[in-house]
Amino acid sequence: MSTPSNSTTMLYLVPLIIMSCMRFVLAANFHRDFDILWGNGRGSILSNGKIVRLSLDEYSGSGIQTKCPYFFLRIDMQIKLIPGNSAGTVTAFYLASEGDKRDEIDIEFLGNLTDEPYTVHTNIFTKGNGSREQQFHLWFDPTRNFHTYTITWNPFMIVMYVEGTPIRVFKNMESNGVPYLKDMPMRVYLSLWDGDQWATRGGTVKTNWSESPFKAWFRNYKVRGCVWMNGESSCSSGSSNTVKHDWYNLKELDSSSKEMLKLVQHKHMFYSYCNDSSRFPHGFPLECDEK
Repeated sequence: MSTPSNSTTMLYLVPLIIMSCMRFVLAANFHRDFDILWGNGRGSILSNGKIVRLSLDEYSGSGIQTKCPYFFLRIDMQIKLIPGNSAGTVTAFYLASEGDKRDEIDIEFLGNLTDEPYTVHTNIFTKGNGSREQQFHLWFDPTRNFHTYTITWNPFMIVMYVEGTPIRVFKNMESNGVPYLKDMPMRVYLSLWDGDQWATRGGTVKTNWSESPFKAWFRNYKVRGCVWMNGESSCSSGSSNTVKHDWYNLKELDSSSKEMLKLVQHKHMFYSYCNDSSRFPHGFPLECDEK
């Protein structure tokens, strides 16, 4: 029996890859849409692709990534965090491009001692530069049930949501000299890892490995996005698939969402780089002036 040439094989494989990526926009299945990235068996896709369980012990954590990169998207992810003494652990839900000069949008959940609140640590990197941290305490117990966390990234702004409530906005202010995330596609990542050098009270509370393995759970994600394939976005201006949806065209929060954002930041945000004069003695970053 003859075997196909490499070029012929690629002709068959490329349409399959494209179909998989396009289906990812429309439906949700971890088996089909994500690859286990690391962890040597500590990351598991369960229930016919409906649930991911990530595990962390003293030897390793675990993580997964989407098969397809995206160039703008909205993703909702239901997460149930580690119960009990989770000090030192970091459960992460984020977008990132490749390379040292990466773009990145982070939502990281920093564990704590039993009955102490989790910290939601957020950050935004542009071309490898971060230092845009904002931190919050949640207004519910994120370990008892699944809760929905959302990242919207479009040409105009980045918005992070908790249970539909906006907690952080980062606008495209390139006209004012602020770099924005619009040059590199990004994949979606989920990971669980040991961050006890910094994660809990600045690293003063260490991971208690006698309570490992620690486990976090993910399910019911929904992606609406622009697939990046062969150097082009499925939402490019010349494409018939140009996005017309609300998430892509969102330029401003509505008045109700702005009020919710203000309330959450007043009651639940306990750190913002835009208020830390010790880090910026010569003036805050330009985006801190945006109201």
